[in-house]
Amino acid sequence: MMLRYLFLLILLAGCSAQPDAALTASDRETLDRTAEAHAHDTPVPTPAATTAPVAEVIGKTISYGKVDGMAVEGYLVRPKKARGRLPGLIVIHEWWGLNDNVRDEAARLAAEGYVVLAVDLFGGKVATQPPEAMKLSQQLTANPGPADENLRAAYAWLDQVEKAPRIGTIGWCLGGRWSLRAALLLPDQVDATVIYYGTVKADDAELARLQMPILGLFASKDRVVPAPTVTAFEATMKRLGKDVDIHMYDGADHGFANPSGTMYEPRAAEDAWRLTTAFLKEHLAR
Repeated sequence: MMLRYLFLLILLAGCSAQPDAALTASDRETLDRTAEAHAHDTPVPTPAATTAPVAEVIGKTISYGKVDGMAVEGYLVRPKKARGRLPGLIVIHEWWGLNDNVRDEAARLAAEGYVVLAVDLFGGKVATQPPEAMKLSQQLTANPGPADENLRAAYAWLDQVEKAPRIGTIGWCLGGRWSLRAALLLPDQVDATVIYYGTVKADDAELARLQMPILGLFASKDRVVPAPTVTAFEATMKRLGKDVDIHMYDGADHGFANPSGTMYEPRAAEDAWRLTTAFLKEHLAR
């Protein structure tokens, strides 16, 4: 296992030396832990993606804005029988990219009563092997500006085109980290944020800006987002008087609820889904 992990890191170093130059030491450490955790993973669909939506939905690929003069595309999905304005939800993919498994999970979320926009932070690229996914993740982390504009465009679409009365964010793994980043980018606009085992920090200056309630779903065995960092994040949020609800699943590992991947754990994933739908209903669908 260790030899395979070392080989993976060598591959990554060779294919992404340029983006790595812009990474901080903390970024590199997180990416290295991610590579180790996903070294044997593949983007197979999990029950999080293959469970049928509770209602019929309709979805389509749309262009929701431009970044650096180029159109950005995502997957927009809503309940088929819904009428009128619906609360909006920005869905942010894991490190494989916006694949069919994430689209299926977006449909499952939409069936709960939302107009959902699954964004694409990788510019149309989708990984099928860990080295590809890691390269895309490194490039995104080293140059986050375009992705920031991407998320602003997604929010603007749901706000101005879909006329969503309230808008939330949700993501897994890399998407969990970017779900929090979206909240920090739009602290007075995002109405609710869900973080599935995304990297978090205990930074007073950053976290003080947050105005929305946050649900965090983490795993005790997670090597990418270690439990002490989650504890520090929760403590900082509470000290700042923020509305935060953190759940740590004992015995679960990173990726326990991913739409695609081999680390799916039914007990933790099913409970996290229950908490997620209740949280979104309370803060977006009210």
